[in-house]
Amino acid sequence: MATHADLPPSRRRVLAALSAAAGCGVLCSCGGGYVVVVWGNVPVVSASQPSPAQPAPRPLATTYARDLVHPWSLAFLPDGTALVTERPGRMRLVGMDGQLSAPVSGLPAVDARGEGGLLDVALDPNFSLNRLVYWSYAEAGTGVDVGRNGTAVARGVLSPDGSALSEVQVLFRQVPKVDSTAHFGSRLTFAPDGTLFVTLGERLSRREDAQNLANHLGKVVRIRSDGSVPPDNPFVGQAGAAAEIWSLGHCNVQGAAVHPASGELWTSEHGPQGGDEVNITRAGRNFGWPRVSYGCEERAPVGACIPVGGQTAAPGLEQPLTYWAPAPIAPSGMAFYTGALFPQWRGNLFIGALAGRALWRLSLDGDGLVAREALFAELGERIRDVRQGPDGALYLLTDDEVGRIVRIHT
Repeated sequence: MATHADLPPSRRRVLAALSAAAGCGVLCSCGGGYVVVVWGNVPVVSASQPSPAQPAPRPLATTYARDLVHPWSLAFLPDGTALVTERPGRMRLVGMDGQLSAPVSGLPAVDARGEGGLLDVALDPNFSLNRLVYWSYAEAGTGVDVGRNGTAVARGVLSPDGSALSEVQVLFRQVPKVDSTAHFGSRLTFAPDGTLFVTLGERLSRREDAQNLANHLGKVVRIRSDGSVPPDNPFVGQAGAAAEIWSLGHCNVQGAAVHPASGELWTSEHGPQGGDEVNITRAGRNFGWPRVSYGCEERAPVGACIPVGGQTAAPGLEQPLTYWAPAPIAPSGMAFYTGALFPQWRGNLFIGALAGRALWRLSLDGDGLVAREALFAELGERIRDVRQGPDGALYLLTDDEVGRIVRIHT
């Protein structure tokens, strides 16, 4: 585990300031309604209450839409309606009153087994003009790949009434297809330049391939909106490397968002048992999996085991911005908050947690993490995705056979 001296200067300064404010040599509990402890490599704020000098209303959590089967992703349209995906293979339009449409027609077949199925959905940056919708899904193999599957990305034109997709094209297919029902990754995020990031898991059984530049397993890839490769991708022209690759050494990236100020890609990914991470996912960087990790092998004794790779750091491998250990949270969808409804949260990063059954709030100082806290644990539900709505509220998807969209508001 990283020590105080191992941390970047920006985080050491934050920790020092917090320690001084607490009046002790290390981070400790203090008055004012906050308890600050160390978990992983950052302070955690829990049981927080607004100070008298800065009152803030307690956010409310109410059901916005219900009766969804394992909802996976949400994308708001310009008119305030939204598209929601259900893992078994359905996409629906959600009205501003929370009512669900019949399934949108035109989607290709999905391989809905295990963690696979219909996954992320995103709108083209020029949706108002072209009505293009992008989605990721588990695609079954054919021919020599029968019995295998992989993450694919397609796009289509949404009809004016939101009932159908036409002109459907498959833009990207993860290579190779694998006999697995796990670790599809699968978040879609547009960069400010209009290119599309796609996050990809290493399919669990092929984790060593996360270090292999010849394939897409355990990678983040970057493509143009038509599926072609941007010429400035970091491995373009390198012999034996897949040109789509943006970064490597990932386990299973299920959260992605672009920082609203810097325009950089931030991701969250599952570790094995513990070792879940948040990373600033820069071009050409190697994030270490499975050579280094803060997590242990599945079924190993929690807190009393050797991390995967036998070490937590090595030269040339990136360190996470923060991690959760020894207990996992299984981070999923993530969003930066930029709205006006919760001014106290502006600039914060929100991450859904599946195993942790909570919404995590990360308070930031530039690229540094100040504190983090788990919110809405009382819901007791797996949070698959979090999105900011046009009204400034946060919208959470609960991953269940009878899932729902929860609106966080004042």
